[in-house]
Amino acid sequence: MTERYTTTDGGSPAPSDDQSLTIGPDGPILLQDHYLIEQMAQFNRERIPERQPHAKGAGAFGHFEVTNDVSQYTRAAVFQPGTKTDMLARFSTVAGERGSPDTWRDPRGFALKFYTTEGNFDLVGNNTPVFFMRDPMKFQHFIRSQKRLQSNNLRDNNMQWDFWSLSPESAHQVTWLMGDRGIPKTWRHMNGYSSHTYSWINDAGEIFWVKYHFKTDQGIEFLTQDEADRLAGEDADHHTRDLWQAIERGEYPSWSLKVQIMPFEEAKTYRFNPFDLTKVWPHGDYPLIDVGKMTLNRNVTDFHTEMEQAAFEPNNTVPGTGLSPDKMLLARGFSYADAHRARLGVNYKQIPVNEPQVEVRSYSKDGAMRIRNVTDPVYAPNSYGGPQADPARAAEVRWMADGQMVRAANTLHAEDDDFGQAGTMVREVLDDAARERLASNIVGSLSDGVQEPVLSRAFEYWRNVDADLGKKVEEGVRATVR
Repeated sequence: MTERYTTTDGGSPAPSDDQSLTIGPDGPILLQDHYLIEQMAQFNRERIPERQPHAKGAGAFGHFEVTNDVSQYTRAAVFQPGTKTDMLARFSTVAGERGSPDTWRDPRGFALKFYTTEGNFDLVGNNTPVFFMRDPMKFQHFIRSQKRLQSNNLRDNNMQWDFWSLSPESAHQVTWLMGDRGIPKTWRHMNGYSSHTYSWINDAGEIFWVKYHFKTDQGIEFLTQDEADRLAGEDADHHTRDLWQAIERGEYPSWSLKVQIMPFEEAKTYRFNPFDLTKVWPHGDYPLIDVGKMTLNRNVTDFHTEMEQAAFEPNNTVPGTGLSPDKMLLARGFSYADAHRARLGVNYKQIPVNEPQVEVRSYSKDGAMRIRNVTDPVYAPNSYGGPQADPARAAEVRWMADGQMVRAANTLHAEDDDFGQAGTMVREVLDDAARERLASNIVGSLSDGVQEPVLSRAFEYWRNVDADLGKKVEEGVRATVR
């Protein structure tokens, strides 16, 4: 058995685990105690910047197995019948910091990395099928409005509702957020959605628009506001602990992947903009199609290297998959990768958890923390046998676009409104008990520090969603704040 003695970070035997090098037992510490200096310097630098949104989260490894044939829609190897692919999942809150409670009312991030035979394929989504906005210009402002006040570093409901009530396109997402699914019981008991519209391309070169739905096999369960508030004080890491312990017990959570498929041409004349992130596609128009099953069965062994340094980005596409005209998705294609370069360094894809399980033959070179050896030539084109791009193998998804350069929302479709789908959800999807809980959650939030003129705008916001709900919310808040 190998003796397990402590070493320096350079691998040589360490002189002591508990004593510094001094002149006599009580004398001054010596500068040449390089091991002490290494310990202190490493400690001062061991924290990396936390993620801007989605800072608090955890996840696990597992696999994805295709159980149905969708090859008529995509040539991607990861989605071919019977294919089994290793993967990583990370769940998170959006607004809270790394130490914030798991049970705050907030959307939950649902980020997936598939280590496919054609390179890494990433999906970034949430536990809701829609989002607060459709244009990336507002994203930074939205996140700031959900964080903390600049003046006193306190969270502030007035700031949140100020932004929401001035952004009517947020109504559908806020209705989800204030309802039962705003606080899942555990990560195992929530769905995951791509939210965005993505694209697939098949062997024949036909393009399809696609939405991904990961349906929990454990069933949907939620926490009431009172239960969530209690857990925030008793066990701030409730969701993190639940996932870890379930996998340790051998109760491996799973999700069934289903997709909605829209033929390319139908997007041009559909009744609302199918690339609008604040909208869902009705299942009656585009029913769910079974694809496969995702199972998580291995916990991380080093949270920092395998979870805190995990980098998910929607621009990690593989042949047969792609982005879409969704403005938010196109912007995220840049912003996620840029965030990782800022937080982890330019060579973040060489960190083992982010490294593809295929040979990488790129011309990227040097930069901080590069650990993969590079050989000449380091430029293309070249005469010395370097790799060459193969457009046919890449199967890049492309579509034609033209028009004047504008800064404007798409209003070309008959049902491009902000409140319609939120109202349908309230009236036709929720039952009476769920509607009561929704109203109660809204009243509780608006009664906690929200001031005029924000308050009156919020009442109008909910009347636009549903007249009865708006009336109930206003009456509830007025009765509370008298």
